[in-house]
Amino acid sequence: MDIEQARFNMVEQQVRTWDVLDQRVLDLLFVVRREEFVPPAYRLLAFADLEIPLGDGQSMWTPKMEARVVQELTLKPGETVLEIGTGSGYLTALLAKSGVRVTSVEINPRLADFGRANLQKNAITGVELARGDGARGFGSGAYDAIVLTGSTPILPDAWMRQLKPGGRIFAVVGEAPVMTARLVRWVAPGAMTTQDLFETVIAPLANAPAPARFEF
Repeated sequence: MDIEQARFNMVEQQVRTWDVLDQRVLDLLFVVRREEFVPPAYRLLAFADLEIPLGDGQSMWTPKMEARVVQELTLKPGETVLEIGTGSGYLTALLAKSGVRVTSVEINPRLADFGRANLQKNAITGVELARGDGARGFGSGAYDAIVLTGSTPILPDAWMRQLKPGGRIFAVVGEAPVMTARLVRWVAPGAMTTQDLFETVIAPLANAPAPARFEF
């Protein structure tokens, strides 16, 4: 396979056509080599428009979704980002190469090791990796951007409290078969705006909070 032609085709035929037009984001897809982050058995599918299995019911997002999320976050150099779900480390690398400082949290020990190895192998800096459960918030820090890489039926208020002024959260909210990719922005103390971006279905975060069920 011609790797560079496949990468070019991915950008032009999948990513750009999904309204990812920020040239800085498109350039990142040539800098961070996606094929270095997929499991070896799926290397030939690194540029395909599909979710690549990581095991334990988890998957890498499609390339177009990864790029779209980076674009929607409108990251600025020097900002801080919290990522819940390191997975393969590829999205982590895209975020870090945007010039931000990333704290990435992974609950699955095997995936934590896999993501760490991929980031180290590709000399990705500006990333702090942590093991833990981030389904309801993580630590006591505040961030300019927060990304949940698994879905959550509801978005706990704890996440809002971890945003800096002007901060934003990307999360996929809902339950299969209906989930919505959502961008939440801090606009004033105690005030948020919500923008629904697109519909999708992705695997849930481990221990994601469930909505209260009405019982007769």
